[in-house]
Amino acid sequence: MSVTLTPLKGKSALERLLSIFAPVHRGEGWTAFLLMVNIFILFAAYYIIKPVREALILSGAGAEIKSYAGAIQALLFLLIVPLYSAFASRTSRIRLVNGVIAFAISNLAIFYFLGKMQLDIGVAFFLWVGLFNVMLVAQLWAFANDVYTEQQGKRLLAIVGIGGSLGAILGARAAGWLFEPLGAYPMMIVAASLLAICMVLTNWVHRREGGSARAPSSDAQKPPGTAGGFQLVLKHRYLLLIAGLVLISNLVNTTGEFILGKTVAEHAKEATDSKAYIGEFYSNFFFWVNLIGAGLQMFAVSRLMKYIGIAGSLFILPLIALGSYTLLAFVPVLGFIRFAKIAENSTDYSVQNTTRHALFLNTSRDAKYKAQSAIESFFWRAGDAFSALLVFVGTMLAFNIPKFAIANMVFVGLWLVIAVAIVRLRRQERAETPQTRAAA
Repeated sequence: MSVTLTPLKGKSALERLLSIFAPVHRGEGWTAFLLMVNIFILFAAYYIIKPVREALILSGAGAEIKSYAGAIQALLFLLIVPLYSAFASRTSRIRLVNGVIAFAISNLAIFYFLGKMQLDIGVAFFLWVGLFNVMLVAQLWAFANDVYTEQQGKRLLAIVGIGGSLGAILGARAAGWLFEPLGAYPMMIVAASLLAICMVLTNWVHRREGGSARAPSSDAQKPPGTAGGFQLVLKHRYLLLIAGLVLISNLVNTTGEFILGKTVAEHAKEATDSKAYIGEFYSNFFFWVNLIGAGLQMFAVSRLMKYIGIAGSLFILPLIALGSYTLLAFVPVLGFIRFAKIAENSTDYSVQNTTRHALFLNTSRDAKYKAQSAIESFFWRAGDAFSALLVFVGTMLAFNIPKFAIANMVFVGLWLVIAVAIVRLRRQERAETPQTRAAA
């Protein structure tokens, strides 16, 4: 599908700058920039409290409890998603977004005061951060999908994603600077302050895009439908396929993390200082993942969307994963595993992340806020839980690295089948009228 580009003449300086990364048309610059800054701040807030989470859980309950967190969070989402859907059914989009952000800010304040009272909040805070990470991020992407049409989203969501990539890098760095002078609990207040800025930016975008309270008849003022998030996913095949894609892709990625971690741990036994070896390895690993991921987000994602579309972009990560785990099944060498996981993770955080969220551009507001939250929360964490089950069963059966890689190859095959089904369904829906589309 070709995209008609607006000539540079008549564009603002901001729009010309953003056009380096994606085709920005006249009048689109400020909204794209505000959404990018919004998700930048949100990711910075998450990466600022992430080390706080690790410090509190590891110094208290220990690593064993941490290992069960994915499964526990998946169970919690069975309760949270219906509550979120019920709230979303009764309010407009901006009140929904404001309400959830305000709730997160109040939770951080509560954790701060409980911590200052010397209460043990490690487990509760660890679980809460996992919920915060997926719910608020999913909601902001849903808001961006709601603001943009499908054609705009294909061009401009790449710019929104740049904010997430840069926010993760700067947030992690800022956490390193702030942790020692401030301590764990004041970092929560820093994160809460950043979330307050996110709320301001969201309201700014809402008003810019026709959501003013002076226009109560606009769609932005209307609540979504009454269906719940899980109900929407189970009712519409398109949404169910996206849920399956998210679950399987996260299962593969998490199992790949286990393969990497197990191999690194085995090599660390031969080192003089095993902890230093592991720390140095992962520091270098995360540096390259974040650097390559940010580069792909800034210079590749929008161009991929332009030339091969959402459908084509959907196959990039599973094909990389298939090649990677096929290689590891025959050559389980740490250097190759490191290279494969850098390629997989950097593509996941950039191309796959933007493409996955773009799948909701052609859905209803109901699906954008409720189904997307259900998929990005419960089904995402379910992937972690199934990966833990795979690791448990594989360990009982004495799987080595090649056998875990072969298991991942099988799941990548299922991932590709689901991707094909999504593409076919999207093409079918394009040929139908809006009244007969399953998810729109």
